[in-house]
Amino acid sequence: MDQLRYPVGMQTFSKIIEEGYVYVDKTHYIKPLLSQGQFIFLSRPRRFGKSLLLSTLEAYFEGRRDLFKGLAADSDGLDWTPSPVLHFDLNTGKYSDPMGLEKRLIRHLENHERKYDITPRNDDDVALRFENLIAAAHEKTGQKVVILIDEYDKPLLDIEENKELYEKNQRILKSFFGNLKSMDRYIRFAFITGVARFSRVSIFSDLNNLDDISLEDAYSDICGWSEKELIEYFTPGIRALAEKRKEDFDTTLRELRGYYDGYLFTDEGSRLYNPFSILKALKKMKIDPYWFDSGTPTFLARRIKNLRIFPPAINGQTCSRDELIAVGLNDRNPIPLMFQTGYLTIGSYLGDDLYELRFPNREVEKGFYQQLLPLYVPDVRDPFSPFNFILFRKDLSEGRPEDFMKRLAILLKAIPYDDHHESTYRAVTFLIAVLSGTPALAEHHGYKGRSDLEVFTHKFIYVFEFKYDRSVSEAMDQIHERDYAGRYALDPRTGYLIGANFNDSKEERGLEYNIERVKG
Repeated sequence: MDQLRYPVGMQTFSKIIEEGYVYVDKTHYIKPLLSQGQFIFLSRPRRFGKSLLLSTLEAYFEGRRDLFKGLAADSDGLDWTPSPVLHFDLNTGKYSDPMGLEKRLIRHLENHERKYDITPRNDDDVALRFENLIAAAHEKTGQKVVILIDEYDKPLLDIEENKELYEKNQRILKSFFGNLKSMDRYIRFAFITGVARFSRVSIFSDLNNLDDISLEDAYSDICGWSEKELIEYFTPGIRALAEKRKEDFDTTLRELRGYYDGYLFTDEGSRLYNPFSILKALKKMKIDPYWFDSGTPTFLARRIKNLRIFPPAINGQTCSRDELIAVGLNDRNPIPLMFQTGYLTIGSYLGDDLYELRFPNREVEKGFYQQLLPLYVPDVRDPFSPFNFILFRKDLSEGRPEDFMKRLAILLKAIPYDDHHESTYRAVTFLIAVLSGTPALAEHHGYKGRSDLEVFTHKFIYVFEFKYDRSVSEAMDQIHERDYAGRYALDPRTGYLIGANFNDSKEERGLEYNIERVKG
């Protein structure tokens, strides 16, 4: 088989088909979507295939049946009569500019107006121009109009911390989308995508017949790839990656699964791979984190820090179905929005419309922690900094817990005085450990209790217990009394027990610790 062509970052269906790139067939969803309703909304994380889905729908509604030869839609008995398509992509735009949203909408409107020979009046705002465009497109073609709006919420997510501009963009979008209901007699089908459906910003308040399919089982796999699809379409690429890594196919598949799989959007759906990341990995022939380099929202990391949430506690949070569907951007609880933005996914269904949420995979978990740590310690990535990741990793991997703790103690003193809290100390210690390149477990449950942190390298095991304004001896006593290291009695690696106390008195602020070597 010829080498596969990977459409990394490509969002145009016609280009992928015409130029022979791999296309995972999702066209069997077109027929049920057409019978679903007139106005449909889908929420999925960034880089998850929403734009390609809309481009596929655009090609269908334009009647370009030649592009669908051999695909599911070609044999589904669909009506291929062309419709006028108004496609608005809000994924790009300088929304920090006070006029950024209007400029983006105007650019799209101008393109469509030229197509249908429409001259707008100078005093028309974007909402009125959109209304006139819908009516004119219908009148000039004799067909009802299809409206596709991609990443509607980008103009809000990008400026979440600018309240004034956020409220302005909210008003513009509300007025713009209000046309969908008032002009419904001219509209055949409308599909809106985004990361989140904001329940409290009233953008969709006028569109009360908007059908949200985000958590419906029938559409659980509409974006993203199941492992069955991955194997069906990408086996040659996985084999090539396995050969480069000098391992068998199943081992490489297991690594890909752990790094990129795990997204679940309904309790009966398939676990899904992130398409963007898997394509990057197969094209570059390297398993690395890619999703966080593609413009994921960062304000949630700041919110987690400001709320003093212990990072590992994010895993295992519970939310109701209503909370997952309808969130407010400024809600105090960030967990539902973390689900919609892709930081968290459904871990398990607990019944009574209650879900347990977890990080979907190692790529997202590690990437999120990498967003968090610089908020506490700005120079952790500086290669000349004594607090660089690599130095902490070497301390642990080479069995130097004393150096690790000394470095940590100095690091904590570098944190601004107004950020000295128990939550900060615990978060920094955990993030340093987990991002130093070694496996780590926070609040690990044992038969007598749970340790604060356990870190593992090829040759060493570290068991930590932290106290805050108490004593080192109390921390060490707890490690022994609750036998945190007992489960590793048969492990050949050398173990270290580390009791530490974060002393927060202004006179003696700092980190005190004691280290015991238990075997090896």
